[in-house]
Amino acid sequence: MRDRHLKYLLVLPAVVVVFATAIWPLIQSLILSFRTWKLSKSHVPGPFIGWENYSWALLEEPDFWNATVVTTVYTVLTVGCTTLIALGIALLLAPGGRLRLTVRTLLILPFAMSPALVGVSFRFMFNPEFGLFDAFFGLLIPPLAEVSWLADPTLAFAVCVMADIWGWIPFITLVLIGGIAALPKETVEAAYVDGASGFEAFRDVMLPQLAPVLAIVIILKSIFSIKTFDQIYMLTNGGPGTATQTLAHYAYFNGFKYYDMGFAASVAWIMVLPMIVLTYFYTRYVFRRG
Repeated sequence: MRDRHLKYLLVLPAVVVVFATAIWPLIQSLILSFRTWKLSKSHVPGPFIGWENYSWALLEEPDFWNATVVTTVYTVLTVGCTTLIALGIALLLAPGGRLRLTVRTLLILPFAMSPALVGVSFRFMFNPEFGLFDAFFGLLIPPLAEVSWLADPTLAFAVCVMADIWGWIPFITLVLIGGIAALPKETVEAAYVDGASGFEAFRDVMLPQLAPVLAIVIILKSIFSIKTFDQIYMLTNGGPGTATQTLAHYAYFNGFKYYDMGFAASVAWIMVLPMIVLTYFYTRYVFRRG
């Protein structure tokens, strides 16, 4: 067999697995989004109803728009705060040293935890009776000791944001440390020679060169924030009420509580559209030439 045929044969198993586990389910869910299917009434999909599921979500379902707003605010806060904090930590740890190398090694531990485990951990830590934060606030800020964080809509949303930031800071920090290490040191040294301060060297020299890495980090983190589900499910289950219900949780809620599989599929595909746009820009940055 010639080499030109062998390379296609070797990659064929991977293509088959991706098609069977990703592409085919996407196609089926897209078809399902144009049908009605009440799983509680029938084990097979119903007839095609066109754009009715989409029009119901976009024009007549207030809970859908609530989930859209929650997802948007959640994404903006988690992406912005995570990137800024991770950038600050990366600037502190980038120079190296034995202690900083140890800290960099420990940084990966929070990211190694599954989002579901992070959600469970924060749920226990914010428990008003025996949670770690309840005891901590009782010592330092007594008025906050009796606050039921997960029972208040605003505070519960803040806890979800904090949990996501805590889990993602290590990974983003390590990526930015690599980006800073790849910057040419001559440009920064030249800025210092010209009399620039540390902040001016960072703002005028390092930041513009670090922009492509920051763009990739922001796009990638936005994709993961939009599709957040397991952490929200384990931490608040979308509550109290619908204060922390993201689009992913809303789709799950409609599909596996109300058993409206067609509507759930349409919500999932509405959620996929911004991720397709972000994925396009991500691949454009990663695989750009020149």
